[in-house]
Amino acid sequence: MSDAPHTLTHRRRMLVLAICCMSLLIVSLDITILNVALPSMAKDFDATLSGMQWTIDAYTLVLASLLMLAGSTADRIGRRKVFKIGLIVFTAASVACSLAPTIEALVAFRMVQAVGGSMLNPVAMSIITNTFTDPRERARAIGVWGGVVGISMAAGPLMGGLLVDSVGWRSIFWVNLPVGLAALLLTIRYVPESRAPKARRPDPVGQVLIIALLGSLTYAIIEAPDAGWTSPRIVVFAAVALAALIGILLYEPRRIEPLIDLRFFRSAPFSGATVIAVGAFAALGGFLFLSTLYLQDVRGLDALHAGLWMLPMASMALVCAPLSGRLVGSRGPRLPLLIAGVTMTASGLLFAVFDAETSNGSLFVSYVLFGIGFGFVNAPITNTAVSGMPRAQAGVAAAVASTSRQIGQTLGVAVIGAVLASGVAGSSYADAFVGASRSCWWIIAGCGLAVLVLGALTSGRWAKETARRTAQRLAEPEVRAEADLTSSS
Repeated sequence: MSDAPHTLTHRRRMLVLAICCMSLLIVSLDITILNVALPSMAKDFDATLSGMQWTIDAYTLVLASLLMLAGSTADRIGRRKVFKIGLIVFTAASVACSLAPTIEALVAFRMVQAVGGSMLNPVAMSIITNTFTDPRERARAIGVWGGVVGISMAAGPLMGGLLVDSVGWRSIFWVNLPVGLAALLLTIRYVPESRAPKARRPDPVGQVLIIALLGSLTYAIIEAPDAGWTSPRIVVFAAVALAALIGILLYEPRRIEPLIDLRFFRSAPFSGATVIAVGAFAALGGFLFLSTLYLQDVRGLDALHAGLWMLPMASMALVCAPLSGRLVGSRGPRLPLLIAGVTMTASGLLFAVFDAETSNGSLFVSYVLFGIGFGFVNAPITNTAVSGMPRAQAGVAAAVASTSRQIGQTLGVAVIGAVLASGVAGSSYADAFVGASRSCWWIIAGCGLAVLVLGALTSGRWAKETARRTAQRLAEPEVRAEADLTSSS
């Protein structure tokens, strides 16, 4: 289809939105639905704790590494084209995951799945912003898009538990097949092609440095409890991560169009949003990982009842997400971030100080509090990241925020899993779990406190002034280029 987006009827635009939301649903479901299936997978494959960590982190790690590359590639060669490729790769890899004969094969197929997933969410967001040109319509469309994340959180644990108990864990990947095929056929028929007027140049060196940093750091954290924190293998991977970080800091500022423009971080709201995204999603990754293992391996619940226990958290996230979006629109990001920080911290402290696991009432309250916090934190992250940015840079700033979310979830599972593994080593897993997880809950509470403090610091008058100055610096080259063009004509 070659229709220009601005000529589409309202009905056609809503159909495009629905197709994009279908892709977000399967990518988001894939994370929440998998957590409930972890204990069943571990039994089938006789997998270690690190093996379970890798089934989650292999996906989020690749996703984080490739999100910005996929977005810029779609701007260059065509968004619909990349979106279709992403749907094909993701759907095919989902089938491969369901047939995986070993834990190693499953991890490998999850990585392929993430390659497809990286072509879906950022590209779908570009399609939406390109299709809905009216600011008010676009805001409503993005609100619907955000609500799908809440739906996946609510549906994931329940759907996963039902499928694992009735059919088996492999069935959780079958869900992606009909949705992915339907989205692909509808994309071919109804989604118009679009490209950016001026696409960013590729940055292969920056991309390799990002992959080296995230991959080696995650590997070192996950494998350290088994190999030893001072073992040569772990030291080498930690050194590679440090060298990659130094490489990014030295190389990226020298490029005209870097993969990550480090000047963005001069804006306090942008820097705050990046760290808040890492902290909030690290807390989410760790929270889901600990909850799943506790409910099924310690309490002995089946997958369905474990999913039901997580329903209060998912329900509150679903209810609070649109409320947070409205608050951001009417009063700015400060209040939602403060609410999120307080409730996420309180939830972590209930586990860390009062052993919330040991009482049904306190466990329920903790899940409700965390759901409220996560529901409120998501909307202001993107808003704060793009606050004051020039229009030409807003998409890149939003992409960095999305990448930060995936980095946070990757590190959350890696760190929480490593701390838990160190605590239960040499002891009975079920008996040692509550004591060993206490340090993990302190980490989650610390992530919530970081959201609270940074939310307060980066949403005030001083922070807004740093965003204004940063936007001015970023816009100067564009203004000069336009002035040169005008004078030459």
